[in-house]
Amino acid sequence: MGVTYFKRFRMEIDLTRVRLTAPVLPAGYEWVAWSPAMLGRHADAKYSSFRAEIDSEVFPVLGQSEGCLRLMQEISRRPTFLPRATWLISHAPGEGRLHDDCGTIQGISHPGGLGAVQNVGVAPPHRGLGLGRALVLKALDGFREARMVRVYLEVTAQNTPAVQLYRSLGFRLTRTTYKAVDQPTSTCTIS
Repeated sequence: MGVTYFKRFRMEIDLTRVRLTAPVLPAGYEWVAWSPAMLGRHADAKYSSFRAEIDSEVFPVLGQSEGCLRLMQEISRRPTFLPRATWLISHAPGEGRLHDDCGTIQGISHPGGLGAVQNVGVAPPHRGLGLGRALVLKALDGFREARMVRVYLEVTAQNTPAVQLYRSLGFRLTRTTYKAVDQPTSTCTIS
């Protein structure tokens, strides 16, 4: 076994100092508020969003359908789980067809007015439409409603589009860390 180190950024936003725009979804997309009945749908959207991405290497649970379900169960059972910062985006592809859950975000609250964004994900066929921005803005509204003053998230440094999105919304880099991941190789690498 070898070890790969993935560079991760912790980014924060001060909700008292930024002006955020209202989240907007393109035609055919809709918000689905959190309810326990949505747990499986969030897990499916999370799996669709992360299964073939760098984050499934950093966190292998994201590359497994059952892992995403367990993760959603764990997140939603926390006493600090914040339903008002937890959203699903669904797409109705056409009349009479089933909805396609294509975006997900979850929120956690911490003491002192600190919120944490968990797993912003948009499925590949739905990227480039502003859904990631809309998810983060919708969650930030929920954090504000819950009287959070600051919100943080963590992102893999190689995920350039996500890092750029967060910066454009007002998130600032506060810390760089490295996550060690066992890999079936004989070398040590840094990504």
